[in-house]
Formats: sequence, structure tokens, C-alpha cells
Amino acid sequence: MINTEKFKKINNLPEIGEKVVVAMSGGVDSSVTAALLKYIGYEVIGVTMQLWEGPNGEMPETGCCTASDSEDARKVAAKLDIPYYVLDYTESFSDKVVDNFIDMYAQGLTPNPCVECNRSVKFDHFLKQAKKLNCDK
Repeated sequence: MINTEKFKKINNLPEIGEKVVVAMSGGVDSSVTAALLKYIGYEVIGVTMQLWEGPNGEMPETGCCTASDSEDARKVAAKLDIPYYVLDYTESFSDKVVDNFIDMYAQGLTPNPCVECNRSVKFDHFLKQAKKLNCDK
């Protein structure tokens, strides 16, 4: 049994009952996070960011953020009985991350696309979306 008060204090969590959004990759870490938060009393919303798309708008089958990753996250959300959304950030990712990577690489630099994605997509658009979903955290 989890000592929810100790867990909450150690992890600096919001008040029980508040609405939280969890970025769900389809992996174990984000799935367990969503499950634990729901278990201890939070209203949880799961989201996956779509960052790539094929020529016909389909999600990629290889690399990060694939269709199977999204499907895994959807299954976990369904099992947890929480709302789940796929957020389309393909345009922003292309503009802010991919184009930036190409420009910097062409200049002989070695950019880190993950850092730029965190800065301009995850911690910008994603946090704005959390607010639109009326999430406290």
C-alpha cells in the first residue's frame, strides 16, 4: 500500500483531487505515473504529442512518437479509465526543431533536437494545452 501523504510530500505533488495532465509516451514511466496519480486521487488526463507525420498525414511506424507508441498510451488510458488525447504538434515540431536542426547542421554545428523540442514544443505548446484542459498541473 502506498503512503499517499508521504508520496505527495516527497514528490511535491498538487492537492489530491486536482486535475493533472500526463504526457504519455506509451512507455512504462509515463504509464505508471498516470496510474499512480489516479490511484492516489488525482483527476488525470493523458496526452500524446504527435510530432511527425507521413506524406498522407499518418503517424510514423519507426522512430520516436510512432503510431504503436500512441496506441500503447491509448490502451493504458482506457485501462485506467482516463481521458486521452493525441495533440498534433507536427507543424510546430517541423518549424522549431527540424528546420532549426537543418539550418544549424548546414552551418557545421551539431544541434541537439531533443533539447530544442523540450524548449519550444513540450514546455511551450504542451503547457499551454494543459491550461486549456483546465489542468492544475
